[in-house]
Amino acid sequence: MQTVRKDLYQTRLNSQPDMIARKAPVVRSSDRRLSPVAPELIEAFDRDGFIVLEDVFSDEEVQRMRATANELRDYPQSLADETVVSEPDSGAVRSVFAPHRQSDDFDLVSRDPRLAEVARHILGDDVYIHQSRLNYKPAFRGKEFYWHSDFETWHAEDGMPDMRALSMSVMLTDNHPQAGPVMFVPGSHKQFISCVGETPEDNYKSSLKRQETGIPDKDSIASMVAEGGIEAPAPKAGSVVIFDCNTLHASNGNITPFERMNAFFVFNAWSNRLEAPFAAGKPRPEHVAHRKVDAPLRRLSRQHRFAA
Repeated sequence: MQTVRKDLYQTRLNSQPDMIARKAPVVRSSDRRLSPVAPELIEAFDRDGFIVLEDVFSDEEVQRMRATANELRDYPQSLADETVVSEPDSGAVRSVFAPHRQSDDFDLVSRDPRLAEVARHILGDDVYIHQSRLNYKPAFRGKEFYWHSDFETWHAEDGMPDMRALSMSVMLTDNHPQAGPVMFVPGSHKQFISCVGETPEDNYKSSLKRQETGIPDKDSIASMVAEGGIEAPAPKAGSVVIFDCNTLHASNGNITPFERMNAFFVFNAWSNRLEAPFAAGKPRPEHVAHRKVDAPLRRLSRQHRFAA
């Protein structure tokens, strides 16, 4: 007898949007005294769905990462097929996917204990990289990204079963409030917005440029903002923004002279590995959602962390 798979967060299958309360805790570790960062930061993450860690990486480390990121962007012919995504209008490089599989530097950054140990603590499990990418928001022509929950896409199109993942964005340039930083709705990670509209075939090819499927309805967004407000942290280079997989977020376009660049890593709990998609005909490709992972990230001691 075949077991019926339980879908805790049904989306893209109904004719009306819906709000579904989160089923599981945000922070999974039982003893917060063992946190690798200040316990009050873990409390803030639990409450708001995001935090900012200042001065995680040194200026020298940031310069090395930025040089590698620029090299990957400037020589796209050296990268794996489909891993380079351009802006929809200008053709400028928007993202490079799977940099930790294409660069020794970003492989080390993804496993650095300053990131991975925090992920292990919050998720209460061994972890692996579900997705990584370098995000480039070029000066004058960087496009906006509409409101969304990452988990909605990862659940619907990748088959991520539960909300046991988080994103870490390493700032490779100083952020400016006017240059389209990521905006978050505090507390929005406690409610899942079930979206309307079936997933088109190969939706990732367009959604990575401009997302149109799996975006929340305006009334749900307005309701969440009325309750939690909007915050847009703009930390300096070397800082890390961590946010829950279900936190509602967006970013405006960048028409300033300031480029914005970050290295983005999604840590998923080892027990939360991908299954068949919950609302798509087939999984997204490996460079977007990693399935070919044999083991959790190997723990690195602090003396073996990324360093310039």
